[in-house]
Amino acid sequence: MTAASAAPSVGHYVALAAAILVGVAGQLLLKAGAAGAAGFVDQLFRWQSIIGLGLYGMAAFLYMAALQVIPVSVAFPSVSISYALVVVLGYFLYGEALGWPQVAGILLICSGIVILFRG
Repeated sequence: MTAASAAPSVGHYVALAAAILVGVAGQLLLKAGAAGAAGFVDQLFRWQSIIGLGLYGMAAFLYMAALQVIPVSVAFPSVSISYALVVVLGYFLYGEALGWPQVAGILLICSGIVILFRG
């Protein structure tokens, strides 16, 4: 049995979930690195940006582990939950907008993921 034909294990789904959460953390750190930066070069060398980029790299490795057996047609759409998480966390951490358009978008994303995993 090849890796591509093996059934996904709990570990593969844990790797996918970890990739999503680590990617969200990376995104939030990139936002923190942008806050108050004098320009792009300053932003690039702030500790938050450096760690955020490192977390993105770690998320990519975790995603690769998940892709060993989870179909990309399931794994990649699942990553869209990160958009919903970033919107909610952006509201609480940075005071960003969370109006009806954002709430509707989050509900659509979550509905899509539910449909994806029920199919």
